[in-house]
Amino acid sequence: MKFESFISKRYLISKHKINFITIISLISITGITIGVAALIVVLSVFNGFGSLVTSFLINFDPHVRVEIISQEGFNRQDELASDIKKIPDVKLFAPFVSGKVLAYKSGLTQIVNLKGIVEKSGNDIYGIKKSMLFGSYNISGNEGLPHIILGLTLADRLQSLVGDTVTIVSPVGIEQAITQLSMPKTQKFILSGIYSSNNNEYDGSYIFTNLSTAQSLLGYNGRIQGYDIRLDNINESNLVKRKLDKVLDPKLFNVSTWYDFHKELYTVMKIERWSAYIILCLIVAVATFNILGSLSMSVIEKKRDIGILRSMGAGEKSILRIFMYEGLLIGVIGTIAGALLGYFVCFLQIHYNIYPLDPTQYKIDSLPLQIRMSDFFFVTGASMLLSFLASLFPAKRAAKVNPLEAIKWE
Repeated sequence: MKFESFISKRYLISKHKINFITIISLISITGITIGVAALIVVLSVFNGFGSLVTSFLINFDPHVRVEIISQEGFNRQDELASDIKKIPDVKLFAPFVSGKVLAYKSGLTQIVNLKGIVEKSGNDIYGIKKSMLFGSYNISGNEGLPHIILGLTLADRLQSLVGDTVTIVSPVGIEQAITQLSMPKTQKFILSGIYSSNNNEYDGSYIFTNLSTAQSLLGYNGRIQGYDIRLDNINESNLVKRKLDKVLDPKLFNVSTWYDFHKELYTVMKIERWSAYIILCLIVAVATFNILGSLSMSVIEKKRDIGILRSMGAGEKSILRIFMYEGLLIGVIGTIAGALLGYFVCFLQIHYNIYPLDPTQYKIDSLPLQIRMSDFFFVTGASMLLSFLASLFPAKRAAKVNPLEAIKWE
């Protein structure tokens, strides 16, 4: 084993002169280096954008949501709360109601989502309080008109400022209002605050108020739509969902996670990530074709050496290992160099922001990167697998060289 690796190193490294085979080997190493570095950088960019999008979305979204989907489920909402309490991974949970309404202000109208929540959950579960831009987090309805808070984009569309009055028209009972020529259910609110969540969906279409006012306006009459849940660890969301599915009747309750809320977006991001991984692996594949070419020519050049080694007692497996080691050595050098180069580029971007972005357009001031150890194993594994496959054919060809034919004219 030792003499085989020694000979393979001598064939690759100890060249007294630069020849065509050496140039092809250098091209192979360079190609693998560039391919591996590109893979690491691109996957880190996808990781960064994915984590950034998740952080924006999860800022207002709960980790897990349980919704009541049948009349019998409304009758068992107290049992639902006790079932959620029994899950050890649950940190906090709170009831909510939501529905589409019409927001009206000074002749301007917008169809929006009205969500009624418990006041303390605005900070503990949804993160609304820390996202306040103007005014204060106040959704109480105890004194005078009830209060609401809405997103910056929606406030701009309604041309509303803190302290303005906004009228909400509910679709509940709209059919009765039309047939009986009566007014639909409406409620005036005082705008107490404007938030910015970095999420266009929330900023442009969500209004928050207290639970009891929303229940009355949306026709829930003291009932709740479900519970929003915050966990100690967001990565336990699917585990908690499976636990809840076991104890809750799927005909009465629907359980969904933060991933399910934006499944289409996350699926597209995953497809893009894998597409980039496969396409960039082709760069490494092209480089490994050079390994196949250089080793094939090396077998022809070293035919005399192979014959001598075979005559000295080296077996076919030893000859195969020599050329396999030579090809794998090219792959190892290129992979290590590529990994170092890729992580060096990521280090420069993370610490020195070599590729800045316009924060007014992208909401961030630099290209986001996130390095994951799993990417290192995926990239290096793919590189070494391709190097192994490229080395296998010429190594087998070398092992089949007839020693008598190789040295009979020597």
